[in-house]
Amino acid sequence: MEIVLQIHSYWAYLTLGILVMGVINFLLAFFNKRDYFTKDLRMALFTLIVMHIQLLIGLAWYFMSPAYKNMKTMGMGAAMKDKQIRNLAIEHPIMMLLAVTLITIGFSKHKMGKTAGSIFKTLSIYYGIALVFILAMIPWGQWVS
Repeated sequence: MEIVLQIHSYWAYLTLGILVMGVINFLLAFFNKRDYFTKDLRMALFTLIVMHIQLLIGLAWYFMSPAYKNMKTMGMGAAMKDKQIRNLAIEHPIMMLLAVTLITIGFSKHKMGKTAGSIFKTLSIYYGIALVFILAMIPWGQWVS
């Protein structure tokens, strides 16, 4: 059971690194008015894939986690009063789902862009907001290192 948490934590390093590289790439390309190349599509797609894998690992861990079991045992009202349980069982999963949703929407919308500038703007906004959500809700003290 703990192996899933370790995988989720280690995969998070990869996910975060790729997302940061992607956002930096998209912002630099937007501000430098660079053309949209195949490598940019691959960066956006690879980020999307890695995020979805992290989501699946996270969902597997969520239903095995002590926080989820405590929430079920305590009831929702009591779990909402406990900051740590609320963070791990409610806030973290919801924000991460929102982040994955933003990346998915951003990837879908960027394909409709007519110019490189509009494509990079879309990717920068959606992937950037997702990055902020993720950075805000990572349980840094519990990450496996």
